[in-house]
Amino acid sequence: MEWLVWIGAGLSAIGLAGIIYSIFAVTRAKRAGLDDDSLRARLSKILPINIGALFLSMLGLMMVVVGVILA
Repeated sequence: MEWLVWIGAGLSAIGLAGIIYSIFAVTRAKRAGLDDDSLRARLSKILPINIGALFLSMLGLMMVVVGVILA
């Protein structure tokens, strides 16, 4: 089950990269000095990326745990 651990680690790394991207995107949006409605619109586009990255990271970590338990 070593392959499950490596695939899970890869998914977690991709999820972590998505989370870091979301952090930088929100920081750029806040520094842009937009009005409230424009800021909400931009953050609403970033939110699905953040949630998807969190899900991918969680799924990868679950795969790592299952792979370690089965090994």
